[in-house]
Amino acid sequence: MQWPSTARPMYSRLALAILGTFVLLFLWACEAQGMLQENPAAPADGPTIKAGQMSAISADVPQTQPKPSASFWDIVRASGIIGLTIFLLSVAGLALVIEHAITIRRSSLLPPEFIAEIEGAVRSGQIGRVGELARSQNNSLARVLTAGLAEVDLGWNSVEKAMEEALAEESARLYRKVEYLSVIGNVAPMLGLLGTVVGMIMAFRRVAETQGAARAADLAEGIYLALVTTVEGLLVAIPALAAFAVFRNRVDGLMAEVGLCADRLLGPLKRQMLSPGVVPPRVSTPTPRGSRTS
Repeated sequence: MQWPSTARPMYSRLALAILGTFVLLFLWACEAQGMLQENPAAPADGPTIKAGQMSAISADVPQTQPKPSASFWDIVRASGIIGLTIFLLSVAGLALVIEHAITIRRSSLLPPEFIAEIEGAVRSGQIGRVGELARSQNNSLARVLTAGLAEVDLGWNSVEKAMEEALAEESARLYRKVEYLSVIGNVAPMLGLLGTVVGMIMAFRRVAETQGAARAADLAEGIYLALVTTVEGLLVAIPALAAFAVFRNRVDGLMAEVGLCADRLLGPLKRQMLSPGVVPPRVSTPTPRGSRTS
């Protein structure tokens, strides 16, 4: 998925404006907190507490334990439904990467055993055997060969055109598969930006509720949500877009190899069909369902 060129500056300016707003809000909160610390409230008139009494009182007060560091699930829960959605996108992206790594590779699209069988059948002149082997396999090379051999009776130009169309269809099919990684890579940062906006709204609502007297601790929840969702979106988008680029280039390379391999395997058939006075070989085709032979 490619954003229009006119939309990219708009999203960049929006992200910078939101980030700048959060920086100003955070600096304002820190300044307000510093002013409170510099001007502590004056002690009220009353009885003074001696040093011995103070030590006794402090001994009776329970010591607060430091809070444990937040775990991964704590961070996901703190980011709300937006963070959960980004997490689900990361799971889907990981599943797609594993599936593409298994299916989009040379051994799956160009099986060496299948190529060896086709080469042996072509060398022995068993063109009908080549068609049977191609129809019995479920890979890109087999489908390209099947499409080409179906047009043998019409001449080599028809064979070559059929293989080119089948190769283009295989390329489009694989491109559609890897396109989902691009979708995830573009949607995840948009969800992170949405979480940033929601966190900003929460922070400003807190400021409004306290009539401008909000402390940094009061604004921490909104700022935390904004920053966490932004980081989550980027952590999902960067690997997804990188994987999309890798698999897209792999599809380009493998489809080029499929086309070259199909031309090489049918090279003897091409020379035979282009020789003057030579009758093109017959390739057996599967009988359509419901037809009867007399």
